[in-house]
Amino acid sequence: MELYPGFALYRGLYELAQFSFEGNSSGASGMKWQNLSESTNGMKEVLIIMFAEWIVMLFAAFYIDQVLSSGSRKNPLFFLKGSQKKSPLQKLGTQMQVSKVFSQIEKPDVIQEKEKVEMLLLEPTINHAILCEDLKKVYPGRDGNADKFAVRGLFLSVPQGECFGMLGPNGAGKTSFINMMIGLTKPTSGTAFVQGLDIRTQMDEIYTTMGVCPQHDLLWENLTGREHLLFYGRLKNLRGSILTQAVEESLKGLNLFHGGVADKQVGKYSGGMKRRLSVAISLIGDPKVVYMDEPSSGLDPASRKSLWNVVKHAKQNRAIILTTHSMEEAEALCDRLGIFVNGSLQCVGNAKELKARYGGTYVFTLTTSSEHEKDVENMVQKLTPNANKIYHLSGTQKFELPKEDVRIADVFEAVDAAKRKFTVSAWGLVDTTLEDVFIKVASEAQTFDTLS
Repeated sequence: MELYPGFALYRGLYELAQFSFEGNSSGASGMKWQNLSESTNGMKEVLIIMFAEWIVMLFAAFYIDQVLSSGSRKNPLFFLKGSQKKSPLQKLGTQMQVSKVFSQIEKPDVIQEKEKVEMLLLEPTINHAILCEDLKKVYPGRDGNADKFAVRGLFLSVPQGECFGMLGPNGAGKTSFINMMIGLTKPTSGTAFVQGLDIRTQMDEIYTTMGVCPQHDLLWENLTGREHLLFYGRLKNLRGSILTQAVEESLKGLNLFHGGVADKQVGKYSGGMKRRLSVAISLIGDPKVVYMDEPSSGLDPASRKSLWNVVKHAKQNRAIILTTHSMEEAEALCDRLGIFVNGSLQCVGNAKELKARYGGTYVFTLTTSSEHEKDVENMVQKLTPNANKIYHLSGTQKFELPKEDVRIADVFEAVDAAKRKFTVSAWGLVDTTLEDVFIKVASEAQTFDTLS
């Protein structure tokens, strides 16, 4: 019975209790080490059994956890395969299965971008500044959790002179993508080419033509802004008067020149000043490719406007990939936009194309007295029976009007006619915004991911 751990434990506690009881009655000091060899108490056998059971149960618990764990369940005979990692063919099979699932939701513009990349890769020389070919990043699951797919088979082309805006909710994989492009992490599979150089094997050469503004400022508190730019300028092979001129232009462009700001220690900078310095560092040395991860976060409106002017000027002779949560910034700076959700690109195009594709409605708002609310509904129904009321509070109503059903002139005429019948306090007609497109695309993609 002592082969069962509970009985062995009970037997050991019983023997200790007996020695303790006898020690109290006779004045002895209880059980000692020499008592273990006595055949009368069986304590030695108990300890041997419990030590052996501890080893057996440890391996049994590990085996059961590996086989029955819901997060990373394994074959019951997994131990016969050793501790070898998956072969490349097995990994490729897994990735192909994931790719098949997500190819079901690929939009025509994403497929067109993929075909464009494949055509460019067939050319003898790669002239595009950035080409991503089926780029994937998978973080292995730990403690029973499933693998995390940060980037799922990304195909992207960014030519020289273009600012590509990458939009997406937090955790979509934007920073993981940039980390692969700048060499901080290696892709799980696929690759990308920067100025024709492969990020897997030629990263040292890419560094000389690349600028980076990371999401979090990487600065030395004891150095001044000017010293930072001098240091990074030398890394980009700038020397003498060329280096001095480049530093002065960077400081002036980002409003860090006047008031002695350039010669203050960075530890005394505000958050916005540090952000501007990070942008200046990314542009010094005339890099051909620049990555900006949320460059305007923490900036006041005047500094943001100044930053936008710098980026607009900088993109004329270089490729820029910019991530942002500001739809206004995306429209102002980016020639093309891509919305990134759950590690995959959901749509690609300029702001006007995305609005036309995903924003097929006008938002019509009208405010009147409560007794005329029904008249407003009747007026909207005459404009289009497909109108959808999305808001109603104390005489103010909002309707979504399909663009294909109404003309703007008809809405103006209907409101003028309504004003002659009852009092209209306020009204407005708004086109779809980029923010509406972003919310719609992100919610649709996340809904699909939840269902799948």
